[in-house]
Order: sequence, then C-alpha cells, then structure tokens
Amino acid sequence: MLNVQHSDSWSSFYSSTSKGAVLDERTMVLIGLAAAMAVDCEPCAEAYLAKCKGHGISDAEIADVLAKVMAVSAGKRKIKFSRTFDRMRKQQ
Repeated sequence: MLNVQHSDSWSSFYSSTSKGAVLDERTMVLIGLAAAMAVDCEPCAEAYLAKCKGHGISDAEIADVLAKVMAVSAGKRKIKFSRTFDRMRKQQ
C-alpha cells in the first residue's frame, strides 16, 4: 500500500501520460491498451477497452493492437531462445 505522498505522486504522473506531448489522445489510448496487454494487467485492459469505446475505436483496431502485442511477445521469445540455442551449441 502506498502512502498518501507516493499515491498522489503516482496519480499525478499517471494522469500526465493521458495526453501525449506529441501524440493525440486516441493514439495514447491505443498505446495504453497495448501496454496493458503486454504486461498482462487485466484491470488496466478493461479500463483501456472502456476508453477505446469512448474514443470510437473499432474492434478491428483493437484486434490490430492485440496482434502487434502478440507478435512482439512471440518475437521476444524467438530471439531469446535463438540466442540460448546458439550459446549452447558453441559450448559443445
């Protein structure tokens, strides 16, 4: 549990990320959804899905975000295993 000072600081920081310095709010919502998916935060994903609805983001756009998160996640595992495999082969 955060104390009041830390909780207020976190809330202020989080709120400051809702509108990007350069990116529009709709894009920031899609990025938030992708981040929620990537870190497996179900409550975050639910909140961002609600924001998506409010911004008129379609199911097809959400599916694109999910596909990209899945591709990056799979790519990470592929690269990690390939490096491990190469390292183990060199030790033989």
